[in-house]
Amino acid sequence: MAGRTPRRLFPKRPVSVLNRVEGMPFRWSINPYRGCSHGCHFCYARPTHSYLGFHADDSFQHNIIVKRDAAEVLYRELKRRKWKGGEVAVGTATDPYQPVEAKWELTRSILKVLRDFRIPTSITTRSPLILRDRDILREMVLTSVNISLSTLDERVWRLTEPASPHPKQRLEAVRKLSEAGIPAGLFLAPILPYLADSDEHLRSYMKAARECGARFVVPSVLRLRPAVKSWFFRRIQTAFPREYPRLVRLYEGAYPPDEYRAELFARIRRHMRDAGIENEAVREGASPSERETGSGAGIPEEPIQLSLF
Repeated sequence: MAGRTPRRLFPKRPVSVLNRVEGMPFRWSINPYRGCSHGCHFCYARPTHSYLGFHADDSFQHNIIVKRDAAEVLYRELKRRKWKGGEVAVGTATDPYQPVEAKWELTRSILKVLRDFRIPTSITTRSPLILRDRDILREMVLTSVNISLSTLDERVWRLTEPASPHPKQRLEAVRKLSEAGIPAGLFLAPILPYLADSDEHLRSYMKAARECGARFVVPSVLRLRPAVKSWFFRRIQTAFPREYPRLVRLYEGAYPPDEYRAELFARIRRHMRDAGIENEAVREGASPSERETGSGAGIPEEPIQLSLF
């Protein structure tokens, strides 16, 4: 399932690769691809395909824009001193290690450029394919590798992330990265209310995080923008008919009410303490949901024109 290939690839030489970001913990973002064949139903980035004439449905999963020659473009941007300091986040609006990366190696080539220029970099992915690049990661100014893992529940995973790597593969990726001296941890993102937010689930999650050597766990609650909400609820209504009405009531807006979030994060902090996880990635006084780490950070990006070459 995780190796399913997209129906159509659109190679496109981008005008720019390095994107300036405002109001986020990092200052710059890079996304080697657009669209993602993991097909997570809750993905906040689905609306980005509207810039290309697609919709937030499975067009996002089956039509992947490949930013051809991205490393060369990035190299020229850095030579022109476009980068003005600050962290560069790779993989904020699409997974840089989705299956097409195995062939195209755009992310690998981009990391080499960031390494050579000594740019502070973080990487976010759901894929153990990142293990391929441990040789480069060891040589980078790497702030963190963030492995996104929303649930350990196999049924919830299969029904909400139809083509993403198995949760156990992601935990193993964290373990191997940590053993290689690479600062790797988990993004508990997104937390799915009523599907994967119970104390039993959170307790098991933190235990697994500790056992795989995660340097941190950064939680982030599900965000549902209007275009994503419509798609997500259609999938949930079929897969989880009992939970569906409660989710609809909870999500009158893009986020659950403050009361739900406050209680959820209080329980998360308790389970983290019980598991012995010290989380430097979450600053005191700034909840992960407010920072949107792992759930939409850096999504604005200059739209590119669709092309077949």
